[in-house]
Amino acid sequence: MEERDLYADLGVAKDASADDIRKAYRKLARQFHPDVNPNDAKAEERFKQISFAYDVLSDDEKRPRYDEFGMTGLAPGFDPEQARAYKRWSEGARRSPFSETFSSDVDVEDLLSELFGAERAQRARQGADVEAELDVDFLDAVRGNEVRIGVGGSNLRVRIPAGSDTGTRVRLSGKGGAGARGGPAGDLYLRLRVRPHPYFTRRGDDLLLDLPVTVPEAVLGAKVDVPTPDGPVSMTVPPRSRNGQTLRVRGKGVPRRDGGRGDLLVRLGVELPDTDDPKLEELARAMEPLYGGGRVRRNLEGS
Repeated sequence: MEERDLYADLGVAKDASADDIRKAYRKLARQFHPDVNPNDAKAEERFKQISFAYDVLSDDEKRPRYDEFGMTGLAPGFDPEQARAYKRWSEGARRSPFSETFSSDVDVEDLLSELFGAERAQRARQGADVEAELDVDFLDAVRGNEVRIGVGGSNLRVRIPAGSDTGTRVRLSGKGGAGARGGPAGDLYLRLRVRPHPYFTRRGDDLLLDLPVTVPEAVLGAKVDVPTPDGPVSMTVPPRSRNGQTLRVRGKGVPRRDGGRGDLLVRLGVELPDTDDPKLEELARAMEPLYGGGRVRRNLEGS
C-alpha cells in the first residue's frame, strides 16, 4: 500500500479524539461528496481519501494498527502478532553470530516430513479461509454495486448485495490462503463496513433524511425535490406542516431480501431566512397574535 498520512487527510492531529475525527469527516464529506460535485473527478478522489481515512481512524482496531505499522498494517490478512514476532526475530538474527550462515528459507513441513516419513509430505491440504474488512460507500451498500479490491497483487471484482449493512459478509470462493501440495485454496470472507453518508441515516430498512424547508413552504404547502438513493423525486409538503414533522416516501428506502423495499422518512426542518432585514422582525410581530395567547410550551409545565 502507498504510505499516506491519514491524519493529514482529515486535517486533524495524531492525538485527535473520536469526536474530532467524526466532525472533521462530516465537514469534508459535505464539501466533497460526489452528489454535491457531479462529474468532478478531483472532488471524487478527495472524497475517497477522506472516507478511507475516516474508516481507519474511527475504528478502535484499525487506528492503533495504523499508528504502529502504517499503511502496511491495513492490508487484508495482516497479522500484527506475526509482524511483531518477525520484527523481534529479525532484530535477534542481526545480533546473532550465526546470521551470516543460517538461512530462514526452511519449509517446516518438509523438515517434519524428513523426520517423520514421506506420507505427511504427500498429503494435499486445503488453504486456510481468510477474513478481512472491506469499507464500502453508503449508497453502494444500499443500492448494491460492484467494487474492485486489490488482494495479493490481483484486482478482484466484488459484488456488494443490495441492502448490505455493516457486518454483512461476502464470500469469495477460492480467494483465501493457498493450498499446500496441490490442495485447493481457501475462501476469502469480506466483512463489510459501511461509511456514513452526509445526509442519509439508516434505520433498519428505512432511510431518514432531514430536509430544510422555508416558512412559506411549510405554511402554504409546496412541491419540493427530495434526494433518494435512486435520484431526486418530487414530494408534496402539506400546508401548515410543522417543524420536525416526518413525511414518508414509500419504496425509496433499503432493498429487502424478499424483494420489497423500505421507505424514505423525510423530517422537515423549518428554516428562517438568513438575513438582517428588519422585515423579518415585522413579520414575526405580525404573526404573534396568531398564536391566540396559547401556551406553546404547555407540555413542559409541571415538569
